[in-house]
Amino acid sequence: MSNPLIRNIPEHVAIIMDGNGRWANLRGLPRTMGHRKGVEAVREAVRTAGEVGIRYLTLFAFSSENWSRPEAEVSDLMGLLKAFIRRDLSDLHRQNVRIRVIGDKTNLRGDILPLLIEAEETTLDNSGITLVIAFNYGARDEITRAARALAVEVAQGRLTPDQITAERITSRLDTAGIPDPDLVLRTSGEERLSNFLLWQAAYSELLFVPELWPDFTREVFLSALQAYGSRERRFGGLAQPATLAVGS
Repeated sequence: MSNPLIRNIPEHVAIIMDGNGRWANLRGLPRTMGHRKGVEAVREAVRTAGEVGIRYLTLFAFSSENWSRPEAEVSDLMGLLKAFIRRDLSDLHRQNVRIRVIGDKTNLRGDILPLLIEAEETTLDNSGITLVIAFNYGARDEITRAARALAVEVAQGRLTPDQITAERITSRLDTAGIPDPDLVLRTSGEERLSNFLLWQAAYSELLFVPELWPDFTREVFLSALQAYGSRERRFGGLAQPATLAVGS
């Protein structure tokens, strides 16, 4: 269901969900409460994206650098991820949502990997919005793993160096088969990509909103989409000249 008030709905929106801890601190609450409130924002964002016609929604759930956080916080985040999949998977499946997980899946905890695989396999044949969960994800790590895979093919004689193209690198990334994001959005007012989709975001529109992630409501999302719709994407080219009215 598209929204007539928003033009140029992006096919793919990627979101850096930032500000859970600050949201909790501002209210004198434990950081874990901010993460729990953030899960509610995830649910609303997925609903909103599906309703307006976005085809891919990528959420930066847990970076490869987040393991350095305090052990108690990491444990709580893992618990929230497991609870989200167990509680929401059936609802997302009924809503025809397809789940895709990107990030390094090697050496993941034994209680996490099976759930991620289950989410992907259960929703594999769904044809609605694709929810891409970036978990244990870092763009530099992703590109490094892609380069290693291509290097192995060269070493084995199945590929020559001059056959390594941008398209071939893209096909080895975790996001293979997923279109590049039209819009990369970050909450909390911070203005950086934080090692998120660096290759894929080469020509994405970037939008930074002041709201902390738990405050990312449907209205904030729609406002961000309206801001995106007013932009002119050039992909390195020139703007199209304005068409003169007859008689001007």
